[in-house]
Amino acid sequence: MAASQAPKKAGVFDIRLVIALLIGGYGLVLTIMGIGFTTEEELAKAAGVRINLWAGIGMLVFAALFVLWAKLRPIVVPPTAETGEDGE
Repeated sequence: MAASQAPKKAGVFDIRLVIALLIGGYGLVLTIMGIGFTTEEELAKAAGVRINLWAGIGMLVFAALFVLWAKLRPIVVPPTAETGEDGE
């Protein structure tokens, strides 16, 4: 097998990394809102639970798991997908 036909990893085009970025960004915003910008009125509505904080932390953990998954089991693109040939 030639070096030009070696399988490659999907890298930044892996959909798991895109999902992790989107959910992680929103989780970061929710965590910041839950830490610094929660009013007593909002706490009373949520039965004393800082729901933005907990949801944000959960989303950050979810995003971290997606990144870990993408790093431990990368998607390998076969050489035929890159060249457009049928493998012959």
